[in-house]
Amino acid sequence: MNAKNVMVSLLTIVSVLFLATSVSASDSYHVFVLDGHHSVEQATLTAGETVELEVWYTANFAEDFDRDVTIEVELDAGKEEVKAVSGSMVIESGKQDSFIFTLKIPHEFADDEVNHDATLTVEIDGENHKYTKEFNVNIQKPQYSAEVKSVTTSQSVDAGEVFPVDIVLKNIGYLDLNDVYVTAKISALNIESTVYFEDLVSIEDDDDEDDEDSASGRIMLEVPYGAEAGVYALEVEVTNDDTTTTVVKQIVVKNDFANTVIVSSHEKTVATGEDAVYELLIVNPTNNVKVYRLVSVDGSDVSTSGDAIIAVPAGSSKAVKITASAETEGEYNFDVSVFSGEELVETVSLTLEAEGSSNASLTVVLTIILAIIFIVLLVVLIVLIGKKPAKAEEFGESYY
Repeated sequence: MNAKNVMVSLLTIVSVLFLATSVSASDSYHVFVLDGHHSVEQATLTAGETVELEVWYTANFAEDFDRDVTIEVELDAGKEEVKAVSGSMVIESGKQDSFIFTLKIPHEFADDEVNHDATLTVEIDGENHKYTKEFNVNIQKPQYSAEVKSVTTSQSVDAGEVFPVDIVLKNIGYLDLNDVYVTAKISALNIESTVYFEDLVSIEDDDDEDDEDSASGRIMLEVPYGAEAGVYALEVEVTNDDTTTTVVKQIVVKNDFANTVIVSSHEKTVATGEDAVYELLIVNPTNNVKVYRLVSVDGSDVSTSGDAIIAVPAGSSKAVKITASAETEGEYNFDVSVFSGEELVETVSLTLEAEGSSNASLTVVLTIILAIIFIVLLVVLIVLIGKKPAKAEEFGESYY
């Protein structure tokens, strides 16, 4: 009998401990979730949008703290699930705090209805305690919204290259999108192109089986030959009268000939009145013959000259000489602009340093002086040669 009583007592104690543990586990936290200033159960989330959910918790466990605690939120829309997890942390008993999670709300539901009831699950999992709570949330599709499903293009392109941008769109709103236009552009290079994608019906529109809620198309962009090598932002903008959607991806532009004009030396030093000669190499990296027009902007005290128009064959270059001179000493700056048709291709800045008198003038003066000396010496020589020598005195024979 005593043994039976002991066994019953032990079973009772185990049951109580189990129930206490269960209660402790279920009541270890108090949690509520806010979408902005409202409870997530009272708010309506918009499909396709990115939202910040603030999870507030209060630790109610008996221990002083719990280790290795993570908080996970999961939104189940039936057809698609999204989740986010916090980092590991230590939570003290009685602590009240919040953690913000960023979620991309799914736009496809299992029932394809305009409104959908979804489940948001919050799970707090630690070394000693695990807590789970579910919230009922409402997700509504937007009236007008286009999603860019994909943007496909080369990761890198060459300057001067024409490259395709392939785009796939889908109407994720519950109303039709009429007259949809798509623009692809690289603003830093001042290039863009627009294509008409026609109409995109909503997924709920079953009146015409030929109409589609998605579409694909291709846009061609041409990179300027003078584009500098680097990484650029390629923007794809989808727009109609009711909505605008923009996505951005990176693209690498390569250019072995970033400069159309290559100058051997930007600065020249000559004597006043002398010509300084600047050599310019005009590069044509295109597949066609290019005609370039050179325009030099003279200063008030410097004059320039050189070929005004040159033709450069495709994929080659041609050297051009520009001369400049100044009549007075000083430093002079002037520009030479290169045009292709009416388009300014490039402008180069050149510097002329004019110094003192010309070395050539000094050479001429020295030459004249030497010539005069030579003439004087020649005259003296002629005079000396032409002078008659005196007669020698005749002596007779002497005998001793």
